[in-house]
Amino acid sequence: MTYLPRALDAVLDEFFPGPFAVAIDGARAVGKTATAARRVERVVHLDDPAVVAAVAAGPEVFLDGASTVLFDEWQELPEVWDRVRRRVDAHSTTSYLLTGSAAPKPGATTHSGAGRIVRLLLRPMSLRERQVTPGGVSMAELFAGGTTPSVRTAFDLAAYAREICASGLPGVRQASERLRAQLLDSYVVGILDRDIVLSGVHVRRPGTLRAWLAAYAAASSTTASYSAILDAATVGERDKPARDTTTAYRDALAKIWVLDPVPPWLPILTPLPRLKVGVKHQLMDPALAARLLGATPETLLSGAPGASELLGQLFESLATLCVRAEALAVDAAVSHLRTRNGDREVDLIVENSQGQVVAFEVKLAQAVNDGDVSHLHWLKKRLGDRVRDIVALTTGAHSYRTPGGVLVLPLALLG
Repeated sequence: MTYLPRALDAVLDEFFPGPFAVAIDGARAVGKTATAARRVERVVHLDDPAVVAAVAAGPEVFLDGASTVLFDEWQELPEVWDRVRRRVDAHSTTSYLLTGSAAPKPGATTHSGAGRIVRLLLRPMSLRERQVTPGGVSMAELFAGGTTPSVRTAFDLAAYAREICASGLPGVRQASERLRAQLLDSYVVGILDRDIVLSGVHVRRPGTLRAWLAAYAAASSTTASYSAILDAATVGERDKPARDTTTAYRDALAKIWVLDPVPPWLPILTPLPRLKVGVKHQLMDPALAARLLGATPETLLSGAPGASELLGQLFESLATLCVRAEALAVDAAVSHLRTRNGDREVDLIVENSQGQVVAFEVKLAQAVNDGDVSHLHWLKKRLGDRVRDIVALTTGAHSYRTPGGVLVLPLALLG
């Protein structure tokens, strides 16, 4: 399989090898091992029970004797984390990478690794990482402010629908369309039958958990309450799961990075009143959400009742994935803004370490009008020069700047 460079690679170029260990977190099959293994002299696969036994019996043999070492799926032998941390404390000449697709159980490690182990998150591939779109406008350019690129793309609505369903999981997207559907189904089965159980959660009603996950997928790009999601998953059921049960499901799915919600933006430098603190729901891959809901490119584009709304939600999911990948390059955090009464909402807020902001609205349209971007103007007026640019991500062909200063940018041109 040909390796496609990831946004995370630029960060690893800076951090590794170096005086600190680096841990790459992420859901199963996002490409952690492929990204990490190409950088090291030795790979230790801890998802192999025989290797786990050997490392447990004589860890020094695996920790030493190579300039760079990768411990893959380190959570299968959590003591590796503490041993690597101690090697960093001792200024070892070996540099360590760790990859993990699940958080270890509480108490499995004795130290967080803070100050010794840098933690990075790898998500499914963005459009630019898939190499299906041209890119052209980087996040760094947006933070520089004022760029008005004269670029266009042939990527159309049908292409976005295909990419929503094609998946950003490297091994899935390279399969045929028919096999891809089976692989995504198997991925869901693995979550329900294996991953949740290994995280320590007892699933008494697997069918309810699957229905809850599908209801969560239907809530993509919304701030629906968890009680509303549960109600949608258990329509007609009198014996609904207890709140503690569904909370345990939610927390376990978040720990294995299957749920990847966008946190609320809570600005410190210029506080805004009446902000809602709820998350905006996202699954880690819009293709997984589409598969859980039985959506295909054809059904999303069909014009059937609800199809356009779902396409809009999943297009925002895809845009969120792309923005998050590009935010890595500028060490920025991604969140969303919504006031308590819902009168103001900004889909994505990207804030760098200097407190500067690039704000995005995501529109399933080829062009935008003043009403579409009024909340961007409101934010710019409230925060002034802290807002470096305001951007509307669209499905159109052309990039341009409106008279009011909004950069209208086709999603395919981000990156």
